[in-house]
Amino acid sequence: MDKFWLKNPQEHDFPAAFDYLELLLSIEECNMYVDKLKSAKTIIKKAKDILRASSLPLLPNENTHVKENKKKVKSGGKLSPILLVKKNDKLIVADGYHRICATYYLSEDLEIPCRLVE
Repeated sequence: MDKFWLKNPQEHDFPAAFDYLELLLSIEECNMYVDKLKSAKTIIKKAKDILRASSLPLLPNENTHVKENKKKVKSGGKLSPILLVKKNDKLIVADGYHRICATYYLSEDLEIPCRLVE
């Protein structure tokens, strides 16, 4: 895996994904998607492509969490892979939006490890 990334998501990423998905989906769907994310194979996608596919705006470079993630990477720390859900032809960033934006500012072509489920 890339020097910026952990091999697997951290345990706290899954409850964070559930919390976000719960704003959009039923509890049953949230449980199903989080279970799938836990066992999904990690794939690689570019920061610019994830942002475009999700229709999310690039957060400002001055955003606190974006700055923290950039600082972490520049000091040798590693970020957790992104958790993505594809539903009804829409891409939902269940966890990792700030990490995507931080990576984009480092280089929009940087590859990001992701777990993508449908």
